[in-house]
Amino acid sequence: MDYCGDFIELLGPDISTKILMNLVNPSDLIRVSLVSSSWHQFVIENGLGKQLCLKLFPEISGIVHTIEMNNLIDTVGHKQNDCDELECLRKNHRIYTLLARAFNPFVRKDCISEAVIASSTDNYPEESIHNTLEPFDRIDTRASYWSSEGQNNPAVPETLLYKLMTKMCIVTEIHVQPFQAYFQYGFPIYSSKDVRFRMGHKLQSEMTDSSTSSNKSADDEFIWTYTSPEFPMVQENCLQKFKLPEPVLCIGGYMQVELLGRVQRQEMDGLYYIWFSLSLSLLTSSNH
Repeated sequence: MDYCGDFIELLGPDISTKILMNLVNPSDLIRVSLVSSSWHQFVIENGLGKQLCLKLFPEISGIVHTIEMNNLIDTVGHKQNDCDELECLRKNHRIYTLLARAFNPFVRKDCISEAVIASSTDNYPEESIHNTLEPFDRIDTRASYWSSEGQNNPAVPETLLYKLMTKMCIVTEIHVQPFQAYFQYGFPIYSSKDVRFRMGHKLQSEMTDSSTSSNKSADDEFIWTYTSPEFPMVQENCLQKFKLPEPVLCIGGYMQVELLGRVQRQEMDGLYYIWFSLSLSLLTSSNH
């Protein structure tokens, strides 16, 4: 019987690394490291977990030394006296294989866990932020939408805060839709002038329940690690899609929708409002 040697030993580290970097599923690298103690050591000592993670998801390359998963995984960076070199390599292996596995290579839209709070609500609960997660703008015979409070100044912004299904996801595109008041004369559309998106994680204790709508800024309770450019909104009753300049790694599981500028004045009171029906859906690669 012919001798079947260890291909890593036969091919050498350089060629073996190139072969293993062609894996498309991070779970396969974990299986490789379980073949034998020598393979396990090879994977760790050559930092293959980190290399594969950055190859599959290059958008996180800018923050590889400061990734914090908000209690999901440990911090990547270490001081020299925290652990010896081998222990640091082992810890990085665990972190990066977990990070890579967290991103499934498929697109999903159902990544909103709950609507948390709106900066204002005109009539609660009939016009609450929870209505923005309904798939249609009518439930039976009742209109389903969120409405801000009215303002004399059209420049007053509003924010909508959402919790995502997972603490880690890559967001590529965001969809929003303003609401057309089909029950008012002229069928006005209460859209914002522009929209902007923030992503980040909670800083302090649990926020006040959305039933106690307040004007307290979420900036006091969250750290926003990403802020998008401002996107102009079309004043039409349609689903509007905003593709981010590049895929964004959302760490922490929260997204804020900033609605900037008011366009439509309500005839009965002369105030400016923003109304939204289907407010938010995301195109992501994520782990449920």
